[in-house]
Amino acid sequence: MTVGSQTSQENHRTLGKLLMVAILMFAFGFALVPFYEKICEITGINVLASRDKLNRDEARRFAANTQVDTSRLVSVEFDANAHGPWRFKPRLNVTEVHPGELVTVIYEIENTLDRTVSGQAIPSYAPKQSAAHFKKLECFCFEQQDLTAGQVREFPVVFVIDPELPDGIRNITLSYTFFEIGAGIPRPPQTSSAVSSQPLVLPQPRS
Repeated sequence: MTVGSQTSQENHRTLGKLLMVAILMFAFGFALVPFYEKICEITGINVLASRDKLNRDEARRFAANTQVDTSRLVSVEFDANAHGPWRFKPRLNVTEVHPGELVTVIYEIENTLDRTVSGQAIPSYAPKQSAAHFKKLECFCFEQQDLTAGQVREFPVVFVIDPELPDGIRNITLSYTFFEIGAGIPRPPQTSSAVSSQPLVLPQPRS
């Protein structure tokens, strides 16, 4: 076998290995979506959205009766991650609020496809212990959202921070990841119509 033929065979083997690596990386990218969805299902990440929805009426009662702690300010940052055919962002990136103060922020979602899609927002909080003190009265994450082709929608998030938030927590990050609905993402449980139809009577929120 000549040197030239050996070099040619080695080149072919190298090319074959590179093609295999490229194929595996491409396949891994597609596998990430159902893998992440299954992790959400197994570990209960989606429980955050379900818990927020179930606690909505409690949050409304809390906001109507709590006192605003004007001696403290908490910096709240808003984050958005699109995992699908979306453009997803908060209108406001950060704001400072008093614990007990009713606040409204807006998130914007755009469907960039030429077909209708459905999605679900999954919230997360940092630091983790702040989640129990972050009370949502209204949130698009409570329900599946449907957007027609090219549609842009704005969604309010109405919340109040419990004045019992530990003094050491001065910064909170509220982050949403918006997924296209698939078999791996369980939908939040539905509340009864009697509960969901109750009127919302609250003080004027600060935008």
